[in-house]
Amino acid sequence: MRKVGRIEIILEAKKIGNDCLLTLTGGREHVGAVGIGHFDEKSQRASSSVVTMPGHREEQLALQGARQVSRATKNTTVFVAGIHQENIGPEEIKDVVSAAEEMIADFITFCEKTDLIGRNG
Repeated sequence: MRKVGRIEIILEAKKIGNDCLLTLTGGREHVGAVGIGHFDEKSQRASSSVVTMPGHREEQLALQGARQVSRATKNTTVFVAGIHQENIGPEEIKDVVSAAEEMIADFITFCEKTDLIGRNG
């Protein structure tokens, strides 16, 4: 959890077999965008796709989060993002996105250091 201005952002993770489900929420929680990341063993590359609910702007967080975690864990990742704060301004949005990106990077570092998420079996 991280406090960013008026909003608390929470990143939660759950292991599902070798795969990972992450939720990034804050303010009025909801499902704004869902990204799915896939790691291709043959090419050693991760890719991701996203579905965004109409009127929501969490697309890049879900897309990049899914890809980054899949690349790091070499497994499938589902990444759900939903952050809402009434009357949020451009500077606050920038701060929230920056904090969210740092939280994702910290999660990946934690996984790598602890080998928390199994790497393909």
